[in-house]
Amino acid sequence: MNSDILIESQFIDIIAKEAKCLPKQIIAADKLLSQGSTVPFIARYRKEVTENLIDEQLEIIAKQRQYFIELAQRRDVILKSISDQDKLTEELEKNIRSATSKQVLEDLYLPYKPKKRTKAQIAKEKGLEPLADDLLENANTKNLPDDLAKPYINQEKGVENEQKAISGAKDILAERLSESIDNRTKLRNTIANEAILNSKVLIGMEVKGKEYKDYFDFEQPAKDIPSHRLLAILRGERDGFLISSLTIDDEKEIERLQLSWKVPIDTPCGTEIAHASNDGYKKLLKPSITNEVRSELQNNAEAEAISVFRANLKDLLMQAPYGQQTVMGLDPGYRTGCKMAVINKTGNVVSTDILYPVPPMEKFELSKEKLLQNIKNHDIKAIAIGNGTACRETEAFVKKVLKDNKEIIVAIVPETGASVYSASNIARNELPSLDVSLRGAVSIARRLQDPLAELVKIEPRSLGVGQYQHDVNQKLLEKELDIAIESVVNSVGVELNTASTSLLKRVSGLTKNTAQTIVKFRDDNGPFENRHTLLKVKGVGPKAFEQAAGFLRILNSKNALDKTAVHPESYNIVEKMSEILNVDINELVGNPKLADKLDINTFIDEKQGVGSYTLQDILTELKRPGRDPRPQFEVPKWRDDITTINDLKAGMTIEGRVSNVANFGAFVDIGIKQNGLIHVSELSNQFIDDPRKVVQVGQIVKVKILDIDHDRERIGLSIKALEQPVENIKIKNSRSNKSSKRPKGKKNPIKQKHSIQDLMQKFNQR
Repeated sequence: MNSDILIESQFIDIIAKEAKCLPKQIIAADKLLSQGSTVPFIARYRKEVTENLIDEQLEIIAKQRQYFIELAQRRDVILKSISDQDKLTEELEKNIRSATSKQVLEDLYLPYKPKKRTKAQIAKEKGLEPLADDLLENANTKNLPDDLAKPYINQEKGVENEQKAISGAKDILAERLSESIDNRTKLRNTIANEAILNSKVLIGMEVKGKEYKDYFDFEQPAKDIPSHRLLAILRGERDGFLISSLTIDDEKEIERLQLSWKVPIDTPCGTEIAHASNDGYKKLLKPSITNEVRSELQNNAEAEAISVFRANLKDLLMQAPYGQQTVMGLDPGYRTGCKMAVINKTGNVVSTDILYPVPPMEKFELSKEKLLQNIKNHDIKAIAIGNGTACRETEAFVKKVLKDNKEIIVAIVPETGASVYSASNIARNELPSLDVSLRGAVSIARRLQDPLAELVKIEPRSLGVGQYQHDVNQKLLEKELDIAIESVVNSVGVELNTASTSLLKRVSGLTKNTAQTIVKFRDDNGPFENRHTLLKVKGVGPKAFEQAAGFLRILNSKNALDKTAVHPESYNIVEKMSEILNVDINELVGNPKLADKLDINTFIDEKQGVGSYTLQDILTELKRPGRDPRPQFEVPKWRDDITTINDLKAGMTIEGRVSNVANFGAFVDIGIKQNGLIHVSELSNQFIDDPRKVVQVGQIVKVKILDIDHDRERIGLSIKALEQPVENIKIKNSRSNKSSKRPKGKKNPIKQKHSIQDLMQKFNQR
């Protein structure tokens, strides 16, 4: 089966339910995906075909589609394997073909799956399988197992006596019990719904493993444990400090399994069957299912952590850009000085230097002279200061120098990952003549100018917005982060003539190789004059052009449509519109009054796939061409009298920028070295089950300081304490439709277990 095969009909209803849409929409999306279309392209330019499926739905469809393609491939392998064993019955084949989950498929295959020689297989080789059947058949009688076993004694096969024969028969029964799909399903449900997760400290590890102290003697229903707590326990196990287990009522389960044979267990043969059930449960069934459930719990916890990381990354990339203006970047430092870089409107470096504006190497007058000279020479509009060491002191220096100049914006910019970028191959290729230390200043300046264009160059794990990012499935993490980046890049759009390879490769339909080829073509031939010139680039064929063109912008093109999100395939529609209005296309683009005169219904052409969705999008672009979906540029108002944790006092109200969001709350950069934490219970007067419903990475918030732990340098913050009315707090709805009200009588589980200071310590350790 090829990866581009259309999805089988039996899976369509399942996907439709998951994506909350109609089966016909699944069929339409599946066809487009099988033809190589990307999710961003389909969501934006094939709304008529899918009846306006949004990107979130299309992502679900794409993932579910891949899951069922893999399931079908595995199913065919299993059917062939069982058929080759000459054990494939009509009923078994029917059950296998109707399986809609990989787990059920593997359960059905388990009895026929080639495996290492087990005790049961050895017993079968000794001819003891009929004895196992005899024990079951005689459970209703008073016949003795020894009498039934005598015919099976065979010295040559290693069955020396009756007990050896009965033991082998019980091994066969135990394996049958453990491979029963009914038994596996019931036990799986029991463990998943009723198991208690316990963790304990390993003897002698109390001191070395003190960071896991909360889990030294811990228990909680497994189904209720928050993802960050489970991941902490699993890490504690890997580090050799903890041991954990899932516990249920074993006696109850053994009794159920004994009864599942539907024979008496108080007869001589029944007693042996009961013993076989006990062994099958303890040695085979429970360990197998427990491992499955633990794996499922871990997978779910990792998926949630990845989801948090992905959401934070998306918010980080969607931060407001300052725009195409000349910017100075300052990477502060004490002894090594403050690295300075000036970039022009297109992000190219025009000047670099090192200033010494603060002690102990302070050269105030010389630093002032260099700063002012660069401002004059390059008409600098904004100064970006990295938020690391000596940040506030450098800010104070800049503001002092510019005290009479209120036009230049001074902004503190998160520098997380700047050092990683500075030493990367991307930085070496972009800035080969610059010292590593100066590259960081360039990155800081570019982050202010256009955060998205700069941050895509940095490995997402280095951006400081993840949660347990090193403990999760790295391939899945990378895939989800790639989807997040591509979603943002394509929603914002990319200027074809200035975009880096790192940015271009995220555009729908383009790859790293095609992005590099595009940049080389641009370097060799000059700027692209229009979108169609892209077809001259080697490796950019009709399909790649179709997928990418609408997301690329050419701001200096003679055709105003090249500056918009209108796809080239729809240019002819706009030409018809301009003809009706008797104006030039360039006059129509960006003219809302002219656009409002159009009746889009007159342009509907069902044969060409042009409907109201496409036409409405075109009309929107004509009114506001190339609209940037990112918010307006804004910087936090740092208090000049607060530069260290010692300047803080409980009860203060300050402003800051959300730097990270975790399941238990949000971290806020308040303009000093240490971030503060708003616990989830302090975000709103309402019950909040997801902090991201209230705050997002990059958002500027006002907070009240609740408490300060100077010894551990921890700061507790609150939005709720500002006594902002509930109706004025924006609570975002989640797609899961969970209520934002706290369940009656249910306390916040995180607040019960951890203080704000403890959570900050644990998070920072990760």
